[in-house]
Amino acid sequence: MLGEFKDFIAKGNVMDMAVGIIVGAAFTAIVTSMVGDIINPIIGLFTGGIDFTNNYAVLAGDVPAGASLDAAREAGASVFAYGAFIMAVINFLIIAFVVFMLVKYVNKVKSLAEKPDEVAPEVHTGPSEKDILIEIRDALRTR
Repeated sequence: MLGEFKDFIAKGNVMDMAVGIIVGAAFTAIVTSMVGDIINPIIGLFTGGIDFTNNYAVLAGDVPAGASLDAAREAGASVFAYGAFIMAVINFLIIAFVVFMLVKYVNKVKSLAEKPDEVAPEVHTGPSEKDILIEIRDALRTR
């Protein structure tokens, strides 16, 4: 069992996957910052600063009117936090679009960087064995 584990770890795919996970974690921080610090404020500028995060419905418990979602949760009330879900969906769509655009750009750069395969010039090698035998046959017929 230890030998199988060693073989599994030694495979290149496992190392590639580990590097991908590490880079993905770092990339997640960049995309999260881009969405939260750059894109959401721009969208908020156009929508008048709409933020659904504090929209909720109280299912059970007492919550003062106008209290934030965090305050309602701290009061021990059972809340249906539909606003936080809406913001999570909006953030997901923004992040998915940003990642799509980045992947599209990387693929475009990658395709531009690849050189087309060089086509070897056609070399005339002379007559084939079949052509020579046909010539010999024709020469013998004319005698």
